[in-house]
Amino acid sequence: MNRSKLDLDPEKIDYAREISKKITQPVQDYISGHTTVSVERTTLRMLGADGIDANEVPVPNLIIQQLKERVGEGTAKFYINALLKKGLTPSALNSEIANGLDISTLEWAESAQIEKKAAELVQSFSSRVKENVGFRNEKLALHNSSQSTPLLYLIVATGNIYEDVKQAQGAAIQGADVIAVIRTTGQSLLDYVPFGPTTEGFGGTYATQENFKIMRKALDEVGEKIGKYIRLVNYCSGLCMPEIAVMGALERLDMMLNDSMYGILFRDINMYRTFVDQKFSRMVNSFAEIVINTGEDNYLTTSDAFEKAYTVTASQFINEQFAFESGMPARLMGLGHAFEMNPEMKNGFLFEMAQAQMAREIFPEAPLKYMPPTKYMTGDIFKGYAMNTLFNFIAKSTNQGILLLGMLTEAIHTPFMQDRYLGVANARYVLNSMADFSDDIEFKKDGIMQTRAKNVLDQSISFLEQINEKGLFNAIEQRMFAEVARPKNGGKGLDGVYEKTEGYYNPMYSFLARELKIN
Repeated sequence: MNRSKLDLDPEKIDYAREISKKITQPVQDYISGHTTVSVERTTLRMLGADGIDANEVPVPNLIIQQLKERVGEGTAKFYINALLKKGLTPSALNSEIANGLDISTLEWAESAQIEKKAAELVQSFSSRVKENVGFRNEKLALHNSSQSTPLLYLIVATGNIYEDVKQAQGAAIQGADVIAVIRTTGQSLLDYVPFGPTTEGFGGTYATQENFKIMRKALDEVGEKIGKYIRLVNYCSGLCMPEIAVMGALERLDMMLNDSMYGILFRDINMYRTFVDQKFSRMVNSFAEIVINTGEDNYLTTSDAFEKAYTVTASQFINEQFAFESGMPARLMGLGHAFEMNPEMKNGFLFEMAQAQMAREIFPEAPLKYMPPTKYMTGDIFKGYAMNTLFNFIAKSTNQGILLLGMLTEAIHTPFMQDRYLGVANARYVLNSMADFSDDIEFKKDGIMQTRAKNVLDQSISFLEQINEKGLFNAIEQRMFAEVARPKNGGKGLDGVYEKTEGYYNPMYSFLARELKIN
C-alpha cells in the first residue's frame, strides 16, 4: 500500500480483514453444504439448457420441477444423462423437454460416459467465455489503453430494449464509457428468467439473454464508429442472481451489480438463499472477468451518511471477503459507496472526501464505484448541478474507478438526453481541469479529514467485532445493517434451498473451483 494521506494504521486495516474472514467463515460452511434451485438452473444453462415451453416456462425451471426433492443430488447428471440416452444435442433435448419429456424417469448411462460428456460440455462453456474475455481485452488494448479514470457510467431505462439501444448509442457518442441497462422493477423477485427480447418494462428493461445480446451488438457497433470499447452493465441480483451472471458471461457483459447482502436487506430475499447464490454468481463473474458493483450506497438511503458511514466501510470489508472466497481478484471488485451527506452540514464536503479517500486507501486495487447525490436532490437544478460538481471533484481527487454520473434533474423526472449531456460535460470539465490534483495534494496531519477517517475506521472495526460476536445471520436479523431487520427463516426463496446429498454432482461448479483455486 502507498503511504496513507489519511495516516491510517495498516495494522488496523489488516485486523478488519481478519475479523471479516471470521465473520464469513460460518456462512461459507453453510454455503459448502447447500445448493439452490437458481444454482442448479445456472448449471443447466452452462451445460446448454435453454428455451421455454408453450406456457413460457424456461427449460431449466421445467427440469427443477421434474426433479423436485432430488435437486440436492445436482441437476447436471440428469441433463447429461438425458443427452446420452436420447442421443440428442442440447438444443434438441431442450425442445423435447419443452414438449413434455421428463428426464428424471430415464435409465442411467454408465458413469464414465456421463463424466466424458460433462467434460465436453464444460470445455464448450469455457471456450466461449474465454473467447469473450479475449475479445474484450483485445478491444480495450486497441481503443482504451490510454483511457483515464474514473470511467463515466450512464444509465438507460426505457423498458423497451430497442429504445434502450437508441439511448445507449446516443450516450456512448456523448462520452459514456459504461452503459448500464436498468432492470425492470420487481424482476429481482422473479424466480425465473424471462425469455427473448422484451419491449415492456416499468422503470427499466427485463434482463434476458436475448436483450443482453441485442445491447452488446449495439454497443460494439457504436464503439467501432467512435473508436472505443463501450462496457455493458446489468443487474446480477435477486432470485436469479447466478443465472443472470452466466447469461452475462455468455453474452460478454463487462460489469454486473452483484452484492452479497443487497437482496436480503432491500428485497427481502431469504438470507440462506442469497448467500449460496452470491458465491456461485461471483465464481461465474470472476471466471468471465466481469467487474462486480456492490451496493453499499443503498445503506445511505435508509441510514444517515454521517452517523452510519462505518456500516458502509464494514460492508465493503465483508463484500471483499465473500468475493475472495469466490475466487475473485481485487481488480474485479467494484466496491460501492456514495456522496450522500446532507448538503446543509458544515464541512460535509470534507467528510465526503475523507470517506472516499479512505475507501481508496483501504482497497487500493479495487475499481471503486462512486454513486452521485440522490437523497438530498430537491428539484433545484442549479444546486443539483453544483452538488454533482463537488461529487465529480471528489471522485477524481480520490481516484475512484467508476463514476455514475449525477443528473441535475435527479428527483424531478427520468433524465432527458440534454441532462445527460450536461452530466458528461460537467464530469469531463472537472476531470480534465484537475487531472493530476491527487498527486499534488497532502492532507493536514490530524486535520478534519484525517480525524474523520480514523474515527470511521475505528467504528467499522468495532462494528465488525460486534457482528463476529453475534454471527452474520443474527446480525442481519437484529437490523445491524441499513436499519433493516430480516428473519433467518423468512423472506422469499427459502423453499429453493437444498442440502447437498452425499453424492452431489456439479461438474461446472467443480470446474470453476479448480480454475479459480478455491474450495
